[in-house]
Amino acid sequence: DTGPGNALLDDFIRARTGLSMDTDGHFSGAGRIDIPALQGLLEHEYFDRPPPKSLDRNAFSRAAVDRLTTNDGAATLAAFTVGAVALGARFLPEAPGLWIVAGGGARNPTLMTLLARRLKAEVKTADAIGWSAAALEAQAFGYLAVRALDGLPLTFPGTTGVEEPVTGGVLSRPSKAMAD
Repeated sequence: DTGPGNALLDDFIRARTGLSMDTDGHFSGAGRIDIPALQGLLEHEYFDRPPPKSLDRNAFSRAAVDRLTTNDGAATLAAFTVGAVALGARFLPEAPGLWIVAGGGARNPTLMTLLARRLKAEVKTADAIGWSAAALEAQAFGYLAVRALDGLPLTFPGTTGVEEPVTGGVLSRPSKAMAD
C-alpha cells in the first residue's frame, strides 16, 4: 500500500468542477506543481513506516491544495500520487523494471508520464498487458469475496501487519421482499 492513489485528485476535481475525475489529465496537465504543498503532503508519517502497512484513503487531506487554482491543485495532487508511489518503492528489495497501473489513473496521461519520469522505469497500463485497468480492482474484490465465503484468510501478517491471517467481510443477502 503506497498511499491514497489518485483518490485525492478525484475528490478535488469533483469538489471543484463536479466531474468525477481529471479526464485525460486535462487539469493536472495544465497546472504547475506547488512544491511547498507537495512537500507538506509527502511529510505524512505513513511514508516513513516500513511495510507491512495499510491505510484508508481518508487518512490524507487535500487541504494543502485548497488555496490553489484547479489546475495547480490537480497538478500538485498528481505529483503527490507519484511521490507516494516512489516513497513506497524505497522499501522494495530491488527497483521494478516495469510498473503496471490500473484504475482511473491509468487513463490519466499526465499521471502516467509523471510516474515514468519519477520511477525511471517502464510504466504500462494494465490494459496494455492484457489485463483490465477498469475492472482489476473489482476482480480482486470478487476473488476476496469468494475467499471470505469459504472462510479463507484475506489479510496476512506480511501484507498488513495483522497478528495472524484473518478472513473478513460480512455476507448480506437481500430480503425475500427485495428478491421478488
